[in-house]
Amino acid sequence: MREVRVVLWGLGAMGSGIARLLSRRKGVLVVGACDINPDYAGRNLYDALNIPREGRPDAPIKSDILEALANKPVDVCVIATNSFVKDVYPKVLKVVAEGVNVLTIAEEMAWPWAQSPDMALDMHIMAVQNKVSVLGTGINPGMMMDLLAVCLSGAQTELSQVHCERVNSLSPFGKAVMEEQGIGITPEAFEQGVSDGSLAGHVGFEESIHMMASAFGWPVEEVKTRMRPIITQVDRKASHGEAKAGQVAGVDMTGQGIVMGEEKITMRHPQQIEPQLAGVETGDYITLKGAPPIEMAIRPEVDGGLGTIAMACNTLPFVVAAKPGLLTMLDLPVPRCVMGDYRAIAFGEEMA
Repeated sequence: MREVRVVLWGLGAMGSGIARLLSRRKGVLVVGACDINPDYAGRNLYDALNIPREGRPDAPIKSDILEALANKPVDVCVIATNSFVKDVYPKVLKVVAEGVNVLTIAEEMAWPWAQSPDMALDMHIMAVQNKVSVLGTGINPGMMMDLLAVCLSGAQTELSQVHCERVNSLSPFGKAVMEEQGIGITPEAFEQGVSDGSLAGHVGFEESIHMMASAFGWPVEEVKTRMRPIITQVDRKASHGEAKAGQVAGVDMTGQGIVMGEEKITMRHPQQIEPQLAGVETGDYITLKGAPPIEMAIRPEVDGGLGTIAMACNTLPFVVAAKPGLLTMLDLPVPRCVMGDYRAIAFGEEMA
C-alpha cells in the first residue's frame, strides 16, 4: 500500500520541524512543499532542509501551492503560515478545492466559529462538498490549555470552574510569532500596539474558551482578554527574536469566559523568550473546581515548539481518516504519539 502523501505549505520554524519529524515516521511521505523563501526556489525539500533522502523521491519546493499539489495523489496539506482565520481562510479553500484534506496550526482555526463564523461555515460547506476534512490544531490552542482540561473533567461528577495557566518559552517559535508578541519593542510601542490592534499577543484564548465551553455544555456570553508586556531586565536572544534590557521580552495575557453572568473559565498565559534568564520556571497548570476537585501541574512546560510539531504530525493520519467537514480536536480520537504505521490509521487497514 502506498504511503500517506503530504504537501507542506510553509517551511518556517514549525513547517520545517514538521517535515523533519514526518521523515522519521513510518507510512508517510512528504511529496512537495510551498514556500516563498527565494533560498528554496527550485530546490528539493530534503536537500533544502538537510534531511537524509533514504531513497525517497523528490519533493520539489514551489512558490505556488497548486504546483506543489500537482504531485498527485496528495492526501493532506499541512498549512503552517498564519495565525488568523482571515489569513488562512483563502488558503484552506484553495487546497480543499483540489480535493485535499487540510491540517493547519493557525491558532484561530482551533475553533474558527468563535470569531469568524461566516468563514467557518464556508470552509465547512466546501470541505463537505469536496469530501475532505479541515482541522486546526497545535499545542496551544489544541492541547495544553483546552483539550487537556476537557479530558481531565471526564473524571468529575460536577464541574463549576476551570482555570488554565501556561508559563512557557517563546524561543522555539519563528518570526511571525515574535512579531505578534512584540518581542524587542519598547514598552511605549507595546502599549500603542495594544491600542491600535497591531499586536496580537497570544492568539487563541477566544478559541480555547469556546472549545471548552462547548465540550462542557456551557453557553458563553462574553470573552474578556487583557495583555501586559513582560519587560526584561537583561539582554535576551532567541533564534528568531531578541530583546535588550528595557524592551519587551514577552506577553502576560489573561482571559475570562463568562457563562450565565459568572466567570466560569479563567486563563493566564505569560510567555517570553529565554525565561530562564529572568529566573522564571515554566510549567502547565490546570485546576478544575468541582467533585472531585482536580489539580494538574507539569513542570517544566511541555515544549511549545516540539509540542506544536508533535500535535500536527500525530493528528495527521486521523485527519485523513476523518469525516468530511470543518472539524475540531473534540471531533477526533484522543491524541497520542503515533509510533506505528500511519497507513493503518489513515486508510483503516491492517499493516503487516
